[in-house]
Amino acid sequence: MPITRKFRETVWTRAQGDARFRAAMLTEAINELLAGGIDTGKAMLRDYVNATLTFDGLAKETGKPSKSLQRMLGPRGNPTAESLFGIIKVLQAAEHIQLAVKTTRRAA
Repeated sequence: MPITRKFRETVWTRAQGDARFRAAMLTEAINELLAGGIDTGKAMLRDYVNATLTFDGLAKETGKPSKSLQRMLGPRGNPTAESLFGIIKVLQAAEHIQLAVKTTRRAA
């Protein structure tokens, strides 16, 4: 089911005034990528970028064209690890957070 404009506007509005919400959005996107949900993780990163820094702002910080970044995080995008981690580095800096991997054991 496609995301509606009203939903995107609601996310954008919430992200503007709530740093914890923004950090949670970024954390969940990275967790999804690490869990193997590449398409979902990219979509979540795309929503995060649109609600915060914008692709133009991300382009300025990464030195990559905005359209290239949009394609990378698009449904058919296939970013290199270097590009993806570069994006994540910029997003962490913009949010003033540092994400870390924590191991947990699943029940057998």
